[in-house]
Amino acid sequence: MSQPIIEVENLSKRYRLGAIGATTLREEFSGWWERRRGRTVVADARDFWALRDISFTVQPGEVVGVIGRNGAGKSTLLKILSRITEPTSGRAVLRGRVASLLEVGTGFHPDLSGRENIFLNGAILGMTRAEVRRKFDEIVAFAEVEKFIDTPVKRYSSGMYVRLAFAVAAHLEPEILIIDEVLAVGDAQFQKKCLGKMGSVAAQDGRTVLFVSHNLAAVESLCSRALYLEAGRLKLASSTAAVERQFLADLATGGGSGAGSAGTVRNRHPDLIVEDFTAIARDTPTTGAKAGEPIAFRLRYRCANPAAFSDGISVSVIFHVRGQRLLNLWSSAGRGAPFSVQEQGEITCEVPRWPFRTGPVRVDVHASYRMQNILEWDEALVVDSIDGDYYGTGVVPHESEGLMFLPHHWRG
Repeated sequence: MSQPIIEVENLSKRYRLGAIGATTLREEFSGWWERRRGRTVVADARDFWALRDISFTVQPGEVVGVIGRNGAGKSTLLKILSRITEPTSGRAVLRGRVASLLEVGTGFHPDLSGRENIFLNGAILGMTRAEVRRKFDEIVAFAEVEKFIDTPVKRYSSGMYVRLAFAVAAHLEPEILIIDEVLAVGDAQFQKKCLGKMGSVAAQDGRTVLFVSHNLAAVESLCSRALYLEAGRLKLASSTAAVERQFLADLATGGGSGAGSAGTVRNRHPDLIVEDFTAIARDTPTTGAKAGEPIAFRLRYRCANPAAFSDGISVSVIFHVRGQRLLNLWSSAGRGAPFSVQEQGEITCEVPRWPFRTGPVRVDVHASYRMQNILEWDEALVVDSIDGDYYGTGVVPHESEGLMFLPHHWRG
């Protein structure tokens, strides 16, 4: 077997909680000296380990997916491989030219035009101006930004940014292409186009792709092998099918209701506090739902200052299957008027017939005030679906609210 193009050995990354900037020069030198002498870096109570003892290899021409829950360490891993941040211990060896797309506008200078940024990125990758010029028309056509190619990219929309950034990364012939979840910014048609390009880059050009995504269907279609990160550690490195089975099994058994769920609450308004978010079937809290039977989702809250929400709030309950958002039940669309806010209250979304047959369904809950998000709780619940009488659920295509529309009603 040929030498691995990516070789990661005992890679760890530590952050110091509550610290602005990294560490003092003395601490940095001490850590460097300990690593040089092969000693373990001493832990501190303020330490947060984003990655811990990660080891794996990737062969030339492989397309490898990286999956895991939010906060598992996926983005930190890619930043280390892209040389954006240094590891605390261990090493990562990349034997080839690397192009990374980790966030919108990576590597772009906002005051330069699209044309100038293409040549700038080519120079960063070590390509000559003639080499970039040969690829220029193909890049612009793929990104679909012909009319705006001489416009400063700071005036681009996020979708235009991503289209051009991906086109540059994919066409300027890097040996290693690293892609984070940033492709989710683009529309569905462009995402499909990008997946096709990544597949052809690997199959026809023999280049290596490392692809991070929450969309398991995309990972399954593109990747022959996958890495599963959990809480900063590599839980499984195997075939995509095996990794996906393990990940879905963990979702099904690890999901729960209320504040103990796996997800974290991002609350942008301190006056509104979530007490719990629970799935209820037959008047009993549950983590499972039988296809065709009723289920409800209840959000309980308390509010220190109801007057701050005088216009009422709206709530969304969002369903994901295998990383793809299928349903968004939005109270403003289904109910019309926002919910008035009390010092203590609850809002319930009732679904007469659960449409999912088998497997885990991730459920998020969001709240908004005057069309601005004030609460985002992703992965608030994981509901394990059980096969049943799912026929005649009334599920129909509905583009604006996800891929489907599900009959439901709200009360609160």
